[in-house]
Amino acid sequence: MASKEATVYIVDQGSSTGECHNGRVENDLDFGMRYIWDKIAETMIANRTTAGVGVIGFRTDATENELAESDPDAYSNISVMKPLGPMEMSHLKDLQHRIQPSDTDTGDAVSAIVVGIQLIEKFTTLKTGKPGKFARKIILLTDGQGVLEDDDIDPIAARINELDIELVIVGIDFDDAEYGFIEKDKSSVKERNEKILKALADKCSKGIFGTVEEAIADLSIPRVKTFRPYSTFKGQLSLGDAIRYPETAFRIDVDRYFRVKAAKPVSASSFVVQQPGSQQATRDAAEMPEDLSAVKNARAYKINDPSAPGGKKDVDREELAKGYEYGRTAIPISEAEENVTKLETFSSFEIVGFIPNDKYEKFLNLGESGITIAQRTNPKAVMALSSFIHALHELDSYAVARIVVKDGKDPQLLLLAPSIEPDLEALIDIPLPFAEDVRVYRFPPLDRVITTSGATLTKHRYLPSDELEDAMSNFVNNMDISKFGRDDDDNPTEYMPIEDTYSPVVHRISQAIRRRGVQPNEAVTPPAEVLIKYSVPPPELISQSGPALQNLIDAADVKKGTPHPHIPLIPYPNTNPPPPVPPKTKGKRSRASPPKPLSGLDVESLLTHPKKFKLTTVNTIPTFKQLLAAADSPSLISPAATQMGSVIHELITRSLGDQFYEQALENLSVLREQMIEFEEPGVYNEYIRDLKGRLLKGELGEGRKDLWFRIMRERRLGLIDRETAPASEVGEEEAAEFYSMRLQTGLPSRAKE
Repeated sequence: MASKEATVYIVDQGSSTGECHNGRVENDLDFGMRYIWDKIAETMIANRTTAGVGVIGFRTDATENELAESDPDAYSNISVMKPLGPMEMSHLKDLQHRIQPSDTDTGDAVSAIVVGIQLIEKFTTLKTGKPGKFARKIILLTDGQGVLEDDDIDPIAARINELDIELVIVGIDFDDAEYGFIEKDKSSVKERNEKILKALADKCSKGIFGTVEEAIADLSIPRVKTFRPYSTFKGQLSLGDAIRYPETAFRIDVDRYFRVKAAKPVSASSFVVQQPGSQQATRDAAEMPEDLSAVKNARAYKINDPSAPGGKKDVDREELAKGYEYGRTAIPISEAEENVTKLETFSSFEIVGFIPNDKYEKFLNLGESGITIAQRTNPKAVMALSSFIHALHELDSYAVARIVVKDGKDPQLLLLAPSIEPDLEALIDIPLPFAEDVRVYRFPPLDRVITTSGATLTKHRYLPSDELEDAMSNFVNNMDISKFGRDDDDNPTEYMPIEDTYSPVVHRISQAIRRRGVQPNEAVTPPAEVLIKYSVPPPELISQSGPALQNLIDAADVKKGTPHPHIPLIPYPNTNPPPPVPPKTKGKRSRASPPKPLSGLDVESLLTHPKKFKLTTVNTIPTFKQLLAAADSPSLISPAATQMGSVIHELITRSLGDQFYEQALENLSVLREQMIEFEEPGVYNEYIRDLKGRLLKGELGEGRKDLWFRIMRERRLGLIDRETAPASEVGEEEAAEFYSMRLQTGLPSRAKE
């Protein structure tokens, strides 16, 4: 693909383009210019200085082109509105003002193409007289109502092919059987002109002829940016120590490129509205909009200094030093010593070992992938890497490699997978995590319930029944989209291929920028259908899975709740609406007295048998919650918490090693949660302080300090601060300090002043 572009847009501005046809409320010129404006905006948003754009109008009231000086009759009513060159916003505004239906029908589209050829040839010819490497293109927009001369079609087509120009002819209401558009009651002049222009496009090796309706419809399909290959590593892929054991080690010259890299949307910059008489404080003032001014950021560094005005003193950036947090202090490291924090590495790509395919866990994939190929100019490297790739493929194995892309860069582990295609053999690599990158979380199992006593239940109200599992399995099978799509021959195919799945964020922002740049006073159009196509299941699939969904609703006994105001409901046909559920109640316990019945009877006292519970190590948590639920005054909460604390002490004391630690930690966690819910953080804070002292002093048994470490590091069951419960008297700093292994003895410090 050429890095430089030269594109000329030729626009028909005859008086006939001011008319409206086929039920449209906008005239033909405005309708066709949708396509031209979008193409120009697409070039502008790319912001490439090597992309030249020119605009020519024909059937205009005036004549402005160089060829008209030598042959006024042949090139009359043709105006070069913008010579080939970079397109800027000032050019766009001028074109929007000038491109309007004219008062004449004189002007030849073929002659306008010749003027476009002359512009491209002049722009793309180097000083040496040789043609430069450009992607040349002419786009003609016309309604086909003018008079065309077809005498010189053949030599013009030959010249277009000689200059390697792509000719695109889009006609307003032109017939296109493949697209499915045929205009009725077409005039004989337009019918003849369509045949002439189609013949010209057919004679060109890069000729395209179509209707503008199809071109406008294709605007909704995002254009994916084509990137140049960027090599992230050039060197040798090695196996073994080639320095110490050159006889057994091998090295292959390879190049590594990005295979998958996240596309990011364009970012916005900050501007302010210029005040009258102000000057643009930037070197790019000529490129800024007239009413906007760029914003420059400035950063100031201040330190506390009581002697300075306001208690703050400004310092220069050069006076700053880097430091690393170490507990509640900072360890400064100067720039001269900064190398001590870095690992000394050298550029390398070394294979560490191999692993069978079925032993690799897919969830370990980390980050963006790359592709490694042999150096194209090295036949031996191509043969060696091909042998290595086929060996991995035949053995169903992956390779694990360590890579340092440049000297001084951090090392990275990669998983290398073989990729064999008819025209390419390569290694696809995926970054592997280190131990610090893996997040291990423990969740309750989904197929069983483990009680606090350690018993395992496979039948429980929280576990799905066999009927529910079968209904869910059937519903999942009905919602399978792997073969739901249809190809051109109506055969089952993939429904959502990656090449048709576009990033809504990237292209929505691009669409809004293009629209606002071309039509600043009009509203941005809704997102294109292709961007939101995969936001909901296909309607046919929903209809097909309707009966399976109804069976699932019945098996799960689903109740209808209140819909979210910002999430639209997906209608599923053939399903009966489930009964509504009662409104959601507040989760926080209310201190208000419960409502009394009109009869005056205390129903609660009639149905509840008074019973005093005593907590034991068996079924502790449910019993503790029942105690709290039966408490009719705050004074009964503290005794219940005291009983729970006694049970925790007993579990710790009786524990052989860490035998009962998990049960004790679970009880402690429930105690903390309940005290937060009942707004009694002081009760828990008093208990946890006492527990810490007992553990660190060994009063609950020798060697119990590791339990406090688990309370502190794993569960974070420390003091309840004000941020967690407003009724707490513990601040954030005190809560953080409490996690230390140091006891608050209250003795004076012996440290020297």
